[in-house]
Amino acid sequence: MTLALIDYGAGNLRSVENALRAAGGRDIEVTADPDYVRKAERIVLPGVGAFAACMGALSAIPGMVEALNQRVINEGAPFLGVCVGMQLMADAGHEFGTTPGLGWIGGTVAKLEPNDPNARVPHMGWNDVTPVEPHPLIAPGEAYFLHSFGFRVADPKMLAATTQHGGTVTAAVARDNLIGAQFHPEKSQAYGLAFLSRFLDWRP
Repeated sequence: MTLALIDYGAGNLRSVENALRAAGGRDIEVTADPDYVRKAERIVLPGVGAFAACMGALSAIPGMVEALNQRVINEGAPFLGVCVGMQLMADAGHEFGTTPGLGWIGGTVAKLEPNDPNARVPHMGWNDVTPVEPHPLIAPGEAYFLHSFGFRVADPKMLAATTQHGGTVTAAVARDNLIGAQFHPEKSQAYGLAFLSRFLDWRP
């Protein structure tokens, strides 16, 4: 099984790679090569930082967005987006203006606005993951979060899991062969490794 871990200068690449290997992954290629992405059996898009900067960095790799659309959307390769990598699946991000996303899952990414003054932003630390729609990859448990912006999903059927941080916050999104996690599986110990293991075995 070949797995492309996308290197666009915007993710915890080595931590994610190590976690994938610990979860049983083999033939993992950290890559910025669109041709490799077009042939990969699975694709993981990590991401840390601002939506606009991450989308700009991804788009700056010639042919990468086109390769992702071909392999993931047209051909149905299993895809995992992590943190900002999940957020880039949205229609747009509202951070330092409005930046178009990949448009794979309807919705927008906006700054967290907790209705509890004790819930600070960024949302950082361990928190519950509560499944909303049944999904083979999502289990109840605790995972590690670190983010200031949240994915506001347009279609509730694509909201796979939530967490609580001064209100309900998207923890995971999903449709078809796409899964996105706002939490960091690479920092979520046993819960995260089990999640990644399920992704590696997933046959959507």
